[in-house]
Formats: sequence, structure tokens, C-alpha cells
Amino acid sequence: MKIIMLGAPGAGKGTQAKMLAEKFNIPHISTGDIFRANIKEGTELGKKAKEYMDKGLLVPDELVVDLVMDRFKADDCKDGYILDGFPRTIPQAEALDKALAAVGEKMDYAINVDVPDENIVNRMSGRRACVGCGATYHIKYNPTKVEGICDKCGKELILRDDDKPETVLNRLKVYHDQTQPLIDYYGKAGIVRDVDGTVDMNDVFNAILDILSK
Repeated sequence: MKIIMLGAPGAGKGTQAKMLAEKFNIPHISTGDIFRANIKEGTELGKKAKEYMDKGLLVPDELVVDLVMDRFKADDCKDGYILDGFPRTIPQAEALDKALAAVGEKMDYAINVDVPDENIVNRMSGRRACVGCGATYHIKYNPTKVEGICDKCGKELILRDDDKPETVLNRLKVYHDQTQPLIDYYGKAGIVRDVDGTVDMNDVFNAILDILSK
């Protein structure tokens, strides 16, 4: 079972990916994790990626796909995998499809966790992070016992710059410009399945399980 998770930042696709990985005992793969592992292990691909990253440059699509395809060769991928945060653009999707086709494989599902922008702004601007231990909360969905104070270490909570409404709106614009076309791309391939990401995360999970069981 080869799954791509799609959805705007803050839609909850990462949470769903982790839950699915646990349920089906397949790896939850992000390119960030792959980069870090290859750089740490000093692989040839890792060295190449590090050269770009050290210069503050984006790692070229071809190299990213090589790294991802190399990850797929690991034993834990024999029953499938879940891609989270990759591909982000049409050229990346095309390169990935081409590389998979070369080994006689293809993606099975592209799960789109659909949440309106307004909900995402409200959801993310309600997040709070502890300056001490880094624990995260939400003023509505996961509040602390004492407002503004961490339950775990008693330090103050802050609204991170990443979660400020203006930053979230900017990230959503980038998503709509670059990543939204992927939904159309995989839609043409007939593998997109939409789920309502505004409901409780367990309901989202059950909706995805229902899709995968058909």
C-alpha cells in the first residue's frame, strides 16, 4: 500500500500519516528524515544533498527522488509506505512517477485532507508552545490547566512566529500556488481521495480507513 498524504499546512495530514503507519506497520516517510539519515550515515547521496543544504540551496528534484527511491529499498517498505510532505510540486511528482515506473511500481492512493483556509488559520493561531520544555497546547482543543502556563514544567507559553495568522496565510498562499496543483495531477491519475479534515481526528482516520478498505 503506497500512499501520498496531501493537505495544507495545519490540516493534520502528518498526524494521520503517523496513525496509518502504526495501523498498517509501514513507514511514515518525510524527506527531512531521509536527508538527516543519509547525512548522518555519510552516504554518497547524503553528501550531495549536504553540499546544497550547506549553501542554503534547495536540493534538486532529481536528487530528492534518488534519495526517496533509495529509502524505498529498505526492508520496512516491502509492504508499502506513506509519503508526507513529498512530492510538493508537479515536477517532483512527475520525477517520482517516472522513477517508480522504471521499477514497475506506482502510487496507490493520494489522500487529500481537506480543510478550509479559515479553519487552518483559527486552528494554528490557537497553538501555544512552552518556552521551557517545548510542549505544545491549543487554547481551544488542548488547553492548559492554568492559562498561559505549561502543565509539565510551569514555564510560560508563547504563540510561535510560525503560527501567527499572517505567517499562516503566507504559508497557505505558497501551498495553493505550488502544491494544490498536485491534487489535480493525482486526480487525473485517478488516485485522489478527499476526506473532511474539519472533523475529529479519529473520524478523519476512520474515513481514511474506509477508503483504503474499498
